[in-house]
Order: sequence, then C-alpha cells, then structure tokens
Amino acid sequence: MQPKNRINKAITAPSLRVVGEEGENFGVLTLAEALLRAQAAELDLIEISPFADPPVAKIMDYGKFQYSENKKQKEAKSKIHNVETKAIQLTIGTGEHDLTLKAKKAGEWLKEGHRIKVDLFLRGRAKYMDQKFLKERLERILKLIPESHKIAEPAQKSPKGLSLVIEKV
Repeated sequence: MQPKNRINKAITAPSLRVVGEEGENFGVLTLAEALLRAQAAELDLIEISPFADPPVAKIMDYGKFQYSENKKQKEAKSKIHNVETKAIQLTIGTGEHDLTLKAKKAGEWLKEGHRIKVDLFLRGRAKYMDQKFLKERLERILKLIPESHKIAEPAQKSPKGLSLVIEKV
C-alpha cells in the first residue's frame, strides 16, 4: 500500500516547491509561507513528492486529492489483465468433429489473451507409440485453431502423455 501523503502541519521539510490549485508555480517557499498561502485560500497544503529536492507540495482540497488518487488507482487496476492457462485434452482417437469444437474454443480463449495447454493423453500401449506419430496428432488440432498462435513450450513428454503450450502471437 502507498504511504499516506502528509498534509498541513504534518509536513516536516523546512522549504517546499509549492504548486497552486490551478497548477501555477509559486517557487520555493518556507513551510510557514506555504501554510499561510494555503490558509488564505482556505485549502490544504499536501506534500505530493516528499523525496524531491526540495519536496513538492500542492495547495488544494484534500478530499479532492484523495478522490483523484483513488480514481487513478482504480483505473490502473482495471488495465491489469490476468493470463490464465486453459487446458484442452485429447486422445489419439479423438474424432474430427470433437477436434474442431475444441479448436474453436481454443480460438476464443486465445482471443481473450489466455495461454492454452494442449494435452494428448496416452493410455496403455499408446504410450510406447512412435513420437513422430504422436506429434502429428498434436499438430492436427493446431492446424484447426482459427486464431493466429505460436508455440510457447514445445511438445514434451508428461506423466500421462504429451503436452504443449500455445499463446497468442
């Protein structure tokens, strides 16, 4: 969490670069002069940038300042997009219609910006089949996905078969 901004008498710096409510620059003033200007305007003196040399303070209403800061934080949070890894599971015998449905769903997920893990489950003797044949089976669904994509992690052997990860280009 962000540290609280100091206001009025809580400010400790002996001199401040003061900015007015409309953005006008008053220059470097002592703390007492800055407080007098704020009181004359019936507003608060808010320390905006405490680590600058000299620290920057603004004369404005503290309630408005808090409102604008909260608004900025909410806007920043809304722009963050969480990327999930979605999974598609196949077997060697998965039919063409099922593959097209799964590829269509994968295309929708890619459009949303998610990563997709494609798992080719191998049961029984299928675990010992030719790797080239198994990779061709994985390629079959990759060709059907309508959205442009790239392979983030190439096909690797996993405990239950083969899996690879794709993501949007």
